[in-house]
Amino acid sequence: MTTQLPARDRVLNAYEELLIKDGPRAATLDAVAAVAGVSKGGLLYHFKSKEALTGGLVHKLKELAELDFAAMEQDPEGCASYYVRTSVFGGTTFDTAIVAAMRLAQGEDSTVREAFAEIHATWYKLILSDVGDSAVARAIMLLGDGLYYNVAVFGTTTTPQATALDGQEVDLESLLKVVTLMRSGTRS
Repeated sequence: MTTQLPARDRVLNAYEELLIKDGPRAATLDAVAAVAGVSKGGLLYHFKSKEALTGGLVHKLKELAELDFAAMEQDPEGCASYYVRTSVFGGTTFDTAIVAAMRLAQGEDSTVREAFAEIHATWYKLILSDVGDSAVARAIMLLGDGLYYNVAVFGTTTTPQATALDGQEVDLESLLKVVTLMRSGTRS
């Protein structure tokens, strides 16, 4: 017996799906309700407007980010390695929420951009606490962001070990060795 997601979760998932596949203009309340398999009244029960729906997505993004921060802090290889290792799109709930929210951030929505700024600042603080040097922390963030960007633009990968970059595979393990070298360079 499979349990169906609650209507509120189905609505948020449908909103994300439409944002990712068709963009913000296509993610109308009617379209979201149809994809979620709920009536428009059912959607409006949970989210009174498109702004409320965006607020729900931002709330979900922040909750998932908090879980990511906790995992990052607990990672035995350190925050910097965690950040780079998880910067390859893996199709997780967090990845999906990030990509959907990025579609909104490209427009006029300052709420989403502010949420990304907060999340990014926390990632930076965690990486900085790991490596102890602001320039190295920024370089590691840019390395991770670049991985995520390339996977988003050139296609997703199903393996965490390698990702496509300019038509060639990038060995994630070799990039993690670069992170180790960068980290050790700050301790010399």
